[in-house]
This record gives sequence, structure tokens and C-alpha cells, in this order.
Amino acid sequence: MKKLSKYTLAILVTWVAFACDDSILDTIPYGQSTSSQFWRNADDAIAASNAMYEPLILHDFYGHAEHTFDIPSDDQWRAGDHAEDQAIESFTFDPGNPQLNYGWRPKYEVISRANAVLLNVPRIQMDQTLKDRVLGEAHFLRGFVFWRLSVIYGGIPLILEDDVINNNYNKPRASLTETRAQIESDLLKAAQLLPVAHPAEEFGRAHRGSANGLLAKLYLYMEDFPKVIEFGQRVLDGPYGLAPSFDNNFRINLQRNAEMLFAVQALDGWRGNNHVIYTTPRPWGGWDFHQPIDDLVDTFDENDPRLDYTVYKVGDIVDLGGTRGPTEYTANLSASGFHFRKYSSWRPTGGLNEGHHNPILRTADVYLMVAEAKIRSGQNGDAEINVVRARAGRTPLSNATMEDLIKERRVELAGENERHQDLMRWDKAGIVDIVAMYAKDLGPLKPGRTFVRPKHYYFAIPQREIDLSNGVLTQNPGY
Repeated sequence: MKKLSKYTLAILVTWVAFACDDSILDTIPYGQSTSSQFWRNADDAIAASNAMYEPLILHDFYGHAEHTFDIPSDDQWRAGDHAEDQAIESFTFDPGNPQLNYGWRPKYEVISRANAVLLNVPRIQMDQTLKDRVLGEAHFLRGFVFWRLSVIYGGIPLILEDDVINNNYNKPRASLTETRAQIESDLLKAAQLLPVAHPAEEFGRAHRGSANGLLAKLYLYMEDFPKVIEFGQRVLDGPYGLAPSFDNNFRINLQRNAEMLFAVQALDGWRGNNHVIYTTPRPWGGWDFHQPIDDLVDTFDENDPRLDYTVYKVGDIVDLGGTRGPTEYTANLSASGFHFRKYSSWRPTGGLNEGHHNPILRTADVYLMVAEAKIRSGQNGDAEINVVRARAGRTPLSNATMEDLIKERRVELAGENERHQDLMRWDKAGIVDIVAMYAKDLGPLKPGRTFVRPKHYYFAIPQREIDLSNGVLTQNPGY
């Protein structure tokens, strides 16, 4: 997404006048923000659309904080040196845990910027196709952020255009049903407005496949399997095929491919991805967080090539560039014996290359969602699951079961922020027993933990936001 990256610095300056302070309660009413200096023409509309993407890569969003909501899973040990992460992993957190609050502000910042676009761009005289794209991006990004808030916290305050016009930011939480209805509305509108794809120079912008793929995921969480199949198939019928090789999605020079339905864009030396640093061995320039554990590694079939590009293992030779060159991954680099490999590479001159994109939705995920929807509705999901397996050189399955599907999602999407949420939705459906799974002792780094139903299906609402709202914002049950 070269144009998006190109505009970032200018956008940051432009948006100082519009940015939120510490919470959604300290927000400028965007309905009153038009002037002779902005919202004048197509260039302003494009700059505003670019600005909606900018918070995604922040440290408190996908730069780090968003990934910590997957550390309770059985795929990884939190590692690192953040006490708040330990509490998240062990389910001992309370509403004052800083980790719960880090992502709240950047999420609502994206929502604020999307609302500004939806309020002001319709009044601009500009090419209708471009206007539709910009408005579609706003609907998609607002729906996407409401989606992330909903899977973490459940029902949340829905700040929409009328609230901006009326300066109504201190709103109670909507129900989960109402929240999902708003997400659905935004994504359907996005799918209507967005183009099927973008030219190469605009890679990274949300497109129709992004919206339909996220709709399929929303419907999967709602267990509306016919709609999962319908909207998932719209992606699978589009120009969004799998990359030729699994590792293409995680190689900097190859990750700009059609399988990447939506990803946080990064550019080394300009807008780097901090998550690269978090997941890399400390002696190699990283901070040692998010270490895979044996329980994940042992799930991969023998000779599954996805393992080699998902984790670093003892004995692997890694080119660190510069004077270090090819270097052996040794046992002393990790307490668990592994690091995630998906997000790390090095410049030829040495030093971490922070240009890795952060994958949020891939076509492989959609294939597996459709397969799951078919299996759970009594149909055969072999065709879809076997497309994903075939790319990895795996033998085809016949009459694939949910057990097969669960394993395939785990090995295909490891480290991509899916496992913990997958386990919780399968537990709600009675497919797995998450209490028993998380009580299992997975070794000294990952001892058994107590998952309490239904309390831990959602994280606690940040206490700071409740305090700022003077009690209008209410807490999830059990906290």
C-alpha cells in the first residue's frame, strides 16, 4: 500500500487537529469540523481515508497489545517481562489490568476517523467511484474495529454519525446482539461500495473480499452457517486465491499477494511493525515475547512444511545479515525452545526488518471457515479443507470431522490471533471443553489455569473507561 504509507506523515500532521485525547469521551465533534482548510476535495478524502488505517500499527493496537489477547491459548507462553501479560495468560487479571486498556483508545480513534469520513466525504464533489471506495473503507474499518472490540469485551458503546453530530460520546454499552447487527450493517455496506480489488500501488486497502471474508467470520461466531457458506463462497469465487506457498504470506518480498484479504501494512524505516521485535530472540534484536510451546509444535504432522515457517527450532540456520550472517538457532535463545518465525527477517546489512505486514484475514482462513460451517451443518467440507492441505503437501482428507478441522486451523493460523477465540466459541458450542484444556499442565512455563465459564468468555471492561464514564459504562459479569 505505497500510497497509504506515502501519506502517513502528512496525515499525522493533518489529524492532530482531529485526534482524540485519552478516551472516547474527549472527542472533537467531527460533524462540526469542516472548514475551508479540509474536506474540500478528493485529495482531502484520500488523506482522510489513509488516516483511518494509521492507528492499526500502533504499539497499543497490532504493534503489540492486540496479540496479547491470544496468549491464554495453548499455542504459546507469554514470555517477556510484562506482569500484566502474566495475569492475562493465567486468567487472574482484574479490570485495572493495563493490558485491557491499551487498545481501547486506538480502536475508538479508528472509529472516530471513520465517522469523520462518513459525515464529511458525501458532501465533497469528486469522482463517484473514488467516493464510494473511501466510504466503503470507512464502513469496513469501523465494522472491523467494532468486531475486534466485540470479541474481546462483548457488547460495547457504538459511537455512530448521529452521536458525533450530537456530541453524544458517553453512551452505555450496546448488547452483543446490537453490536453484531451494527458490524453486519457496516460490512454489508462496505461490500456494496468497495471494489473487487485495487491496483498494485493501492495494495493493502480493504476491498470487497475483505468485507465478505469478515462477514463470513462474523456469521461463524453467530453460528449462522448458511451465511458463512454464502459470504465465504463470495471470497472463494473471487480473485483471492491462496498464495502458491504458505511462506509467501510471511516473506516481506512476497506478502503483497491476493491471499492477504486484510493485513496491517508496514514499511521498514518508515512505519515499522513492532510485533516483529516482540516475537524475536533477544540476542537477535528482539524482546522474547510470545514463545510457541511443545503442545503447538507437536500438533504439526511430520514433514508439514508449515512448521518450518511458523517457528524457529533448535538447529535451524537463520541468516541474520551483516557480519553475523547464517546463525544457528540454539536452545539457550528461548525458554520454551521456540520462537515464532512468521514475523521476522533481517536486512542484508543486519538488523531486524520491521516491514512485515500483520495478517488479520487470509483466504486460507475463509476456506477453513466454510469447511467448518459445512461440517457443523451436516454437509461435507472436504473440498475446502483439502485446498488448504494441498498447498502444504498434505494428503487429502475424506469425510473430514470437526477434530480434523480444529487441527487444521491450529497449524495453518498459529500465531495469527485466532486460537483462543476459536477455543472459546467451540466451547460454547460443546465441541471442546476449554475448562479441561486450560486446566491441563503443559509444562513449567504453562501450568494448568482456571477458566471460569461464562466469565472468561470476555475480558473485563477497562476500569479506567468505566471511571471516565461516571458509571455509564458497565462491567462484564464476574469482574
